[in-house]
Amino acid sequence: MKTIVFGGSGLIGSYLADRLTEAGYDVTIFDLKPSPYLLPGQEIIIGDILDKKAVSDAVKGCDYIYNFAGMADLDAATTEPLRTIEQNIMGTAILLETTLRSRAKRFIQASTIYVYSDTGGFYRCSKQAAELYVEEYNRKFGLEYTILRYGTVYGPRADSRNSIYRYLKQALDEGKIDCGGTGDETREYIHVRDAAQLSVDILADKYRNKQVIITGHHPMRLRDMLYTIREILSNRIEINFEASKSDTPHYNITPYSFVPKIGRKLVTHEYVDMGQGLLECISEIYDQDMNREQ
Repeated sequence: MKTIVFGGSGLIGSYLADRLTEAGYDVTIFDLKPSPYLLPGQEIIIGDILDKKAVSDAVKGCDYIYNFAGMADLDAATTEPLRTIEQNIMGTAILLETTLRSRAKRFIQASTIYVYSDTGGFYRCSKQAAELYVEEYNRKFGLEYTILRYGTVYGPRADSRNSIYRYLKQALDEGKIDCGGTGDETREYIHVRDAAQLSVDILADKYRNKQVIITGHHPMRLRDMLYTIREILSNRIEINFEASKSDTPHYNITPYSFVPKIGRKLVTHEYVDMGQGLLECISEIYDQDMNREQ
């Protein structure tokens, strides 16, 4: 089976490509930038999802098409609504139309738990609209799909767009963490390798035309996660909380508002422990800093 991962150079996309290759799939990555994590046998195409011809050429012969491309940063989406619309709505529509013409077996859309919410700003709006287009292509044309609604993903290969990366980086560089919140905000953190594996598991027939929630096993307060980081670093860092602004696109306890968009939560019985996952991220950031100093 041949798969293509649009946005396959990013955090989740690159791990997904790894897992697909390990599972025996023929994998192509399509992204604006090269992937430093390309495995032997994988192909990469440098391109833009808004380029209809490039997308059409890329999906030829593909059985499964993953869309992880587009705007994934809530804060950036707040300041760039037009770019968010182009990337997350128009980009998805181009991929859907191309997938339909290619006669692929299924279209897999990366979405977010913010679709359940009144929070999330323009990012949430764009993801809700993209989901509606995916579902309408199924109703009108029979295009099979799976929608993956991710929670808070963390792990190696992250960058400054990832909240846990920012906390760890500041802790190592400055000996403190400045958090724009009260500390009572709750998240269900999931390690990126676990999220990627589940994103391969959904290719099973029972997940056709379904919405699947991919988050961690246990809710965790932000302050507890930060205190875990502090203990790992031998209690040498200072943690400062600042109440979030009222117009923040982020949620506090739950992203859920009353909207009829039900999804099934998919979890794995074996998963990366939060403490071990944080240790792995700290080691990666520390090694990167040491290499830059040499």
